[in-house]
Amino acid sequence: MSKSKIARFVGGAAAAVAAVALAASAQAQEKKIKIGVVYDLTGPFAGGGSELQYTGAKIMLDYFIKQGGVEGYKIEAVYADAQSKPDVAINEATRLVEQEKVDMLLGFYASAECVPAAAKVEQLKKFMWITTCISSAVLENRHLHYVFRPQVSGNLYGKAATDFIANYSKERFGKDPKDLRVAIIHEDGSYGVDVSKGDELGAKKQGFNIVLKEGYSISAPDLSALVTKLKRAKPDVIFHTGYNPDITLLLRQAREQGLKFGALVGQGAGYGVYDKLKDSLGADSNYLFNIDPISIWLTNPKSLDPKLPPMIKMIGDEFDKLKPGTPIKSAHIGMAASNTYLFLNEVLPRAIKKYGGVDAEALRKAAMDVDLPEGGTMLGFGVKFNGEDSALAGQNERAFPVITQYIDGKAVVVWPKSQAQSEPVLPLPAGMTYSYK
Repeated sequence: MSKSKIARFVGGAAAAVAAVALAASAQAQEKKIKIGVVYDLTGPFAGGGSELQYTGAKIMLDYFIKQGGVEGYKIEAVYADAQSKPDVAINEATRLVEQEKVDMLLGFYASAECVPAAAKVEQLKKFMWITTCISSAVLENRHLHYVFRPQVSGNLYGKAATDFIANYSKERFGKDPKDLRVAIIHEDGSYGVDVSKGDELGAKKQGFNIVLKEGYSISAPDLSALVTKLKRAKPDVIFHTGYNPDITLLLRQAREQGLKFGALVGQGAGYGVYDKLKDSLGADSNYLFNIDPISIWLTNPKSLDPKLPPMIKMIGDEFDKLKPGTPIKSAHIGMAASNTYLFLNEVLPRAIKKYGGVDAEALRKAAMDVDLPEGGTMLGFGVKFNGEDSALAGQNERAFPVITQYIDGKAVVVWPKSQAQSEPVLPLPAGMTYSYK
């Protein structure tokens, strides 16, 4: 072969190698994970906390997108509105997987949507990361392979509520637990039913006198009949699981009908949106209780992993840009932001580095590897997921809720005592609209 032919051959080979390298480089740069994000942006669930959950998740997703992604993978978020309807939630999840070709699904606010959506996503063999919905029925005895929930399970809400009241029964109400009259009311979806079961179990364990237990439809236009039953039952304490506007409707009609009680313990959802409670109820929102994972702005920074307080500040700054002047940043914002951060900072990089990609199996294995102690999340709790043999497979076994009370425009942690910032105001002070003093 002549020198000129050899040169041409070598040059051509070098060009081919360069082209392959360039193509490989371009392909590496094009690696991405496409995340389908499902929340309720319209309908009753939106105002009950879902829109705030969406905001928290989006703040965190946008942050990682601006950082350039994770371990060489770009992040693309595709958002969908479940419209506060289970059938729409399922259809949107299916559309995101089959048409938008997302790699996984994140979000989901309402338990009534989560229960069927989890089954559908499992059927589609896609990874599902639940930031919000708490019903035990989402996971209990289903042994799902690809569905994970870092969020607190609903069965813990009832335990927290009844333990809290039992602790103060004698001291504040002047009654032994067996003489304390309690009412359990709830919206009749998966969320309300699950939490009310926990309330009932906890109340029976504490020996409370359950004078009323009743559910209602979130879309009920009138709750005056329920208020009448509550008046007849004369409860010292009401445990209420609801969204909004049903909470507003109930308490407005309670005011009109002269319902009196010693304390109202709300259990997440609408009770976690203080600005809406204040706007609709005014001074009557004062001294209401709410059970939820702790607001990230109320956690003790010294108890957290050192990298988390700066993230909490970032989330707060970004939310203030979106909604300046909000009196209390809802726990819903930080809940979704923290759980989204957990996925992007712990699960995703491990799936890429250890298990080679972002398919459902790699993400599942990476999630099962997560092992964080208390203080390892912005919500204060740690993370370790139950295995498939567990009755609650995919549930974070280290998650726990706290009880806050709205006192003079501030949210104050009052239970458990290890997390409490102040003593609770119990019962309602004399002169309050609902006070039976």
